[in-house]
Parts: sequence; C-alpha cells; structure tokens
Amino acid sequence: MINEQLLLDFNAEICEYSKGKIIFSENNTAKYYYQIVSGAVKMNNYNDDGKEFIQNVFYKEQSFGEPPLFIDVKYPANAVAFSDCKILILEKESLFKLLYQYPEIHLNITKSLANRLYYKAIIASEISSQEPEHRVLRFFDYLKKEVAKTEGEFTYKIEYTRQQIADTLGLRVETVIRVVKNLEKKKKVKIIKRKVFR
Repeated sequence: MINEQLLLDFNAEICEYSKGKIIFSENNTAKYYYQIVSGAVKMNNYNDDGKEFIQNVFYKEQSFGEPPLFIDVKYPANAVAFSDCKILILEKESLFKLLYQYPEIHLNITKSLANRLYYKAIIASEISSQEPEHRVLRFFDYLKKEVAKTEGEFTYKIEYTRQQIADTLGLRVETVIRVVKNLEKKKKVKIIKRKVFR
C-alpha cells in the first residue's frame, strides 16, 4: 500500500514473526502502522468458550490494524502471524508525518479502509441471512477477486483450512466440509490433494 522505501525513509523497521506469534493483542493501545512484506496475518477474537472467530486475513503488501490509530481507541482484535512473515512497522507519529507530506497516500488508505468496511458489511449480511453454501462461495470469490485479484476457472488456491473457513464464517467445520464437497460436485470448486481451488 505504501512504498516500502518510503516507509523505511520515515524510520520504519522490518520485524520477523514466526507462525502463531502474537503481533498485538485485543485491548492494546494502537501505537504502530503495520504493513506486510511477506507472509500473512490474521485478526481474531475468542468467545467465552474459547472458540476462535477470524475477523480477516491480510497478505503481502496489505496493512492491518489502522483504524484505532486514527480514532485513539484500543485494538478490537488480536493480530497473529498466520504464517512466518516479515512486517514493516512504523510509529504512529511518523505515519502521520508521512501522510501530511503525501496526501495521496492518505487517500489510498481511506479507500482501503472503505473496501474493508464494505466487505465486512457483505460478510455480516451473508452470515445472518444466507445458506452455508452461498456464504462459502461468496467468501472464496472475495479472496480470489479482491485479495488475490485472480481470474480464470480454478486458478486460485484457498489457503484457509476447513476450520479457518468455519471460524471466519460462523459455521461448524463439519458444515464447511460438506459444503465444499457439494461445491465440487457442482463443479464450482476443484479439490486437488485436499486443497480447494476456485
């Protein structure tokens, strides 16, 4: 989103996180801007029973955790390394200096946040009113078209496990397994070596 060299020019640091490492926790004060150089990061919460709900997953060149920086609130979720990853980290004050000097970057961040809000509204609507098969297919299409920006039949490999899909969409893992099998029968997805392609 923001040119890596520009971030480094404003004293960003590159930090490495191994899979499963917590980057920040729910209710922490927001102090930094995070942008992924490689790997992936998930935002999650846990309910009272310890069940995980995945809010979103972010990939290379995406940023995460920005809203609390702009409105001085605590993080509403945890950020956890979804895989081994490298992340550019910039202090809040330095980010603001950068944005004042480069207002077009501020506009790009605003567009990115608007996209995420739109996606959240779509997913909330899907979870509350749609059948599981529709929810899963809509989620796959979001990942393929909006995140990976990939086109063509069966060109996108879903990196989520069945459990992670369930945690993201508020479904039981057994339901996701059944839905994916049905989608394969309908030739809407392809399963190769247990991996799902859309």
